[in-house]
Amino acid sequence: MKGVLIVAIGAQRWRWRAVTAILAGVTILALLAQLFTVLVLEQRHVAARRRVRTGLEVLLTDRLDLIRGKRVGIITNPTGVLPDLRHGVDALATAEGVHLVAIFGPEHGFRGSAQAGGSEGSYVDERTGVPVYDLYGKNRDAIAQLFQNTGVEVVLFDIQDVGTRYYTYIWTMADALEAAALTGTEFIVLDRPNPTGGIQAEGPVLHPEYSSFVGRYPIAQRHGMTVGELALLFNDRFVPDRTGGRRAQLTVIPMQGWFRDMYYEETGLPWVMPSPNMPTVDTAMAYIGMGLMEGTNLSEGRGTTRPFELIGAPYIDWRLGQRLAHAKLPGVRFREAYFAPTFSKYAGRTIGGIQLYVTDRDQFDPIRTAITIIVETKRLYGDRFQWRSDLWIDRLTGSTQVRTAVDAGQSPDAIVAGWQDELAGFRVLRDQYLLYGLRGNGRYR
Repeated sequence: MKGVLIVAIGAQRWRWRAVTAILAGVTILALLAQLFTVLVLEQRHVAARRRVRTGLEVLLTDRLDLIRGKRVGIITNPTGVLPDLRHGVDALATAEGVHLVAIFGPEHGFRGSAQAGGSEGSYVDERTGVPVYDLYGKNRDAIAQLFQNTGVEVVLFDIQDVGTRYYTYIWTMADALEAAALTGTEFIVLDRPNPTGGIQAEGPVLHPEYSSFVGRYPIAQRHGMTVGELALLFNDRFVPDRTGGRRAQLTVIPMQGWFRDMYYEETGLPWVMPSPNMPTVDTAMAYIGMGLMEGTNLSEGRGTTRPFELIGAPYIDWRLGQRLAHAKLPGVRFREAYFAPTFSKYAGRTIGGIQLYVTDRDQFDPIRTAITIIVETKRLYGDRFQWRSDLWIDRLTGSTQVRTAVDAGQSPDAIVAGWQDELAGFRVLRDQYLLYGLRGNGRYR
């Protein structure tokens, strides 16, 4: 009987030890689960803190004092949104103490529905009841007249740029800056990221005699600046020369959390198409160089789902892709391609060409790549390759240098070397107006 009792007591102790071990294990698991939850939440908070805050967001949360009690106008388009995709116009229209009286639309219009070279005209915005005025095609004097007619005391600029000189939004801003200087209107730029990064300044610099709406002032083809930085540069160096020495009453509201070595996908912000043929950040990267095709009889891919990545013409065959592959350009590869644009050049015709694939944005040089495509096309197909009859290429590149060098049979390396001195001068000028640094120890180039 005593032996049985000892066995029973031993079994009971074993069961209690087992239960204790199980309870301890459950407690440890619960603690681990709590720790995991805390880490996940902390990571989410860190990610939220890392998201870039645009100038629009900073204005609405921290700096409404700049516009309260004033008659406010805004130059904007579909890209002028908050991170939750609510448009800035809707937020301003309901902000306490803000009197939004005018919306000004650039090329493509306030709603962004018009194709290249078009706009939506003037009308009343249905949601807010605020009048919309068309700025596209208006010079600075006409814009100044609009500012006076609408009675705006302060004008906001909030548009996502793509980082290339011949994209027209920055020149709408330049014309509006001049108009603001002439009328004494306050001008506030709500800064946004340069989607293709802010390290590189590349390509030819505009010569003043080739000033147009695809390039008012002498800056590089890839300027590597934000719209806020450009506004500071423009207002300090170029606006006074065109307004009798006057500058605009300019305020730039910087972003928070943006660095020069960021591409757009790293900002945590939603991408809204800046124009109908700019659907992705990849498009913006290609456009820096491939926009030059607009000055030739090559299709730049308008009327396809991959504008500025598909390049072609009826006379192009497989040899162009092969020649470009042999060029071994860094950060990009090419595929022989055939496509039929639905509008623009060669609409409804099947044409041959190439599709470019950017494999490394840091190594990819979009302007050298575009020059190489043009040079190789002329070498292969001779007089079938043509410049646009109005020599639009000179407006896009900013001088006759590229066109005359291509026609003289120069190599891509020689053509690129031809603008390096002017580019070096622009880089020195640019550095004086940069608002943002780098995350690491990288150098500007």
